[in-house]
Amino acid sequence: MALRLVSDFDLGKDVLPWLRAQRAALVAAGAGGGGPGVLENNYESLRVLNVERNGNIIYTYKDDKGNVFFGLYDYQTKQNEHLYTFEKDLQVVSCSVNRERTLLATSLVQAAKEGRRNELQPGSRCLTLLVEIHPINNVKVLKAVDSYIWVQFLYPHVESHPLPENHLLLISEEKYIEQLHIQVTREDGNRVVIKNSGHLPRERVAEDFVWAQWDMSEQRLYYIDLKKSRSVLKCIQFYADEHFSLMFEAPLDVSLSDSGFKLVNFGYDDLQDQEKLSKHPTLCVFTNHTGSLCVCYCPNFDSWEQITYSVLYFHKGHSKTFTATLGRVDPRVTKGITFLSLDYYVAVYLPGHFFHLLNIQHPDLICHSLFLTGNSEVIDMLPHSPLQSLSGPLVLDWCSGKLYRALLNQSYLLEFLWNTRLDCEKLALLHCVLSCGRDPRRLEAKIIQWISENISACHSFDLIQEFIIASSYWSIYPETSNMDKLLPYSSLLTWDTEIPGITLVTEEIPLPLMKVHSFKGYWEKLNSNLEYVKYSKPHLHYNNSVVRREWHSLISEEKKGKRRSTVYVRNILDNAIKVISNLEARNLEPRLTPLFQEEDNHQRLLMGLMVSELKDHLLRHLQGVEKKKIEQMVLDYVSKLLDLICQILEASWRKHNLHPWVLHFNRRASAAEFAVFHIMTRILEATNSLFLPLPPGFHTLHTILGVHCLPLHNLLHYIDNGVLLLTETAVTRLMKDLDNTEKNEKVKFSIIVRLPPLTGQKICRLWDHPVSSNIISRNHVKRLLQNYNKQPRSSMMDKSSFSVEFLPLNYFIEILTDIESSNPALYAFEGHDNVDAKFVEEAALKHTTMLLGL
Repeated sequence: MALRLVSDFDLGKDVLPWLRAQRAALVAAGAGGGGPGVLENNYESLRVLNVERNGNIIYTYKDDKGNVFFGLYDYQTKQNEHLYTFEKDLQVVSCSVNRERTLLATSLVQAAKEGRRNELQPGSRCLTLLVEIHPINNVKVLKAVDSYIWVQFLYPHVESHPLPENHLLLISEEKYIEQLHIQVTREDGNRVVIKNSGHLPRERVAEDFVWAQWDMSEQRLYYIDLKKSRSVLKCIQFYADEHFSLMFEAPLDVSLSDSGFKLVNFGYDDLQDQEKLSKHPTLCVFTNHTGSLCVCYCPNFDSWEQITYSVLYFHKGHSKTFTATLGRVDPRVTKGITFLSLDYYVAVYLPGHFFHLLNIQHPDLICHSLFLTGNSEVIDMLPHSPLQSLSGPLVLDWCSGKLYRALLNQSYLLEFLWNTRLDCEKLALLHCVLSCGRDPRRLEAKIIQWISENISACHSFDLIQEFIIASSYWSIYPETSNMDKLLPYSSLLTWDTEIPGITLVTEEIPLPLMKVHSFKGYWEKLNSNLEYVKYSKPHLHYNNSVVRREWHSLISEEKKGKRRSTVYVRNILDNAIKVISNLEARNLEPRLTPLFQEEDNHQRLLMGLMVSELKDHLLRHLQGVEKKKIEQMVLDYVSKLLDLICQILEASWRKHNLHPWVLHFNRRASAAEFAVFHIMTRILEATNSLFLPLPPGFHTLHTILGVHCLPLHNLLHYIDNGVLLLTETAVTRLMKDLDNTEKNEKVKFSIIVRLPPLTGQKICRLWDHPVSSNIISRNHVKRLLQNYNKQPRSSMMDKSSFSVEFLPLNYFIEILTDIESSNPALYAFEGHDNVDAKFVEEAALKHTTMLLGL
């Protein structure tokens, strides 16, 4: 299925065998009564109570006498430990253990059985206790009240040595939260007791709230209070010492005034008023290490025809409200909607109806999120029991007592990518698979294989373009924060195509008001995200527009014979050398394709310019990152772009089993060469619109395959429209390999006349043919006559010096000879040795003979 649930804990496998072994040992020792069979039925009461920050799991069950048993499963050692037994038939509301396992806090209520007397203090419905359990000793009553109380020890980030003071949260159904400060001391060696048991200092943390969520991993308390019927989300961060801070306040456009009271992640909530809970909307807060802050909200729904839920992306400054059309209508399938945090995504699903995977890092375009609605194998395979997202990837199935790590199933998503037909799903799946980040080389190979099979199957976006941009982004993104704002994530800027089964409304929302002025860790990243939303418009994503202008300027100057500063050009070319060296250092396997075997200065200029511009872009906007690190990130990024192009080409080359002799012209083209030529043309289209560099040698190989595969008129059309670039290497090979048949002469001539003048002059000398001699002669004559001033001349000519009596030609050759003798520097330049008036005369005669067919 799309979600991979990796089991970390299972009551039935990790606790039950131990309990049975303990019971059997007691029976064998004669300490137990009633035999093992009596207890078998009572294991039905076994359930998880709480999961602490260090991963330890607290559970409870009742023995055959109704006594309440508290146990702990150590997540690190995989061992169970008996904590405490309360010898009264009560029902547990909540339980928590401090990090040192010296104190246990619990709240209990009267078991719901008719005819039983009240085991608690008169007039109280809920008893909250603090127990010394190292060893089991004193029991202190914290509260005996008529409302439910939930307990939670704080677990600060500290070293492993014991703490002199513990901090305990008491959450009351009366809508207040207190923090108790409990000092402990050691007596008689190893015995831990409460030092100030007569009076435990306490302070009010929050009050008048209607909803609260505990983040056990980050030690944060989120709660919502109502101010003039307006919901306000607040967050309190608890620190290693006893203090805490209110971090932010954020107005919520959600209705909670009539929904009662609800707690999230404060343990098993079976005792909360189920009738009231059924009226309470589903609401939860998710954060991740990138500084994201999302509030997921689903109001109660009466109709099973459609469901509406909202996600407030506070780190982006907007909310999205989704309305999903449900498939099969069967309200018995599930108790409600489920939200799960999956790092860069939030999963939203209703088993049997829909599964949505929302991109929280880049939520702007709906096509970057995956929406599956109605009859789908993916939906049917989702777990039907309600899961509770605890913190990060941890989710708990309270019903079965199983703790999972929820991960995206990369293999399944890849398989789904192969089978889906909708462009929106292909795009979302591509990004989702790349975000998983496991074994990127193998993953890229599989995606490239899929691209090669579906190269023409997408109409809404360019597959190669999207893969190159997205994969390059994910290769560099984890190295530093804020890269999501500076590097392009996708080749798409807009998406207007409708997504089947889902409608969407986007609205701007007020940003959270930060209540502190000094930030570290997550809070620094969140604040950076909020500052970006406030002040950074338009977007800061890098693009190659500056590179495009500068590259065209350099090429234009080169054609006109102008030269930039030698130092400037050398620095750009040095950047390209660094990119290629970096690329070759990362890929030690020999390449099948003949790339990187020529200079290709134009591509090297483009490479170097991109390195220079991207480095300047990151240096401007990445504060506090070393220059050397930025320079290496830029080299890695540009190298990755080139490497992905090489990988696509290598995969196609390998698939079609091409050999080096493909580079020779004296053979017919095969179907395999047609296929590789097609892939190379699609690569060129993808990179041209984004103005990305290509590996040196790409244009040469592309042109050679074009000459092989295309009829002459198509070939010339590709050349004239800039699809095929005539590199000197490719044309040189063509002149040497093709013989002078009529067909080949036509090809050679058609190509030579399309070359730049200087390159054409050089190439013509490689072709011993009247046509090439004619071209060389024309260029020579043009050079000699461009500054020629006609002088009075004698009408007498020495006819003996001419091989043919043809007065116009003889007169013309005499003029050229005079110019050459008087200005030898005019034709003494590279490539023009042995080209003189005599050569022009012979070329003219040969060309005339050829035209006359003599």
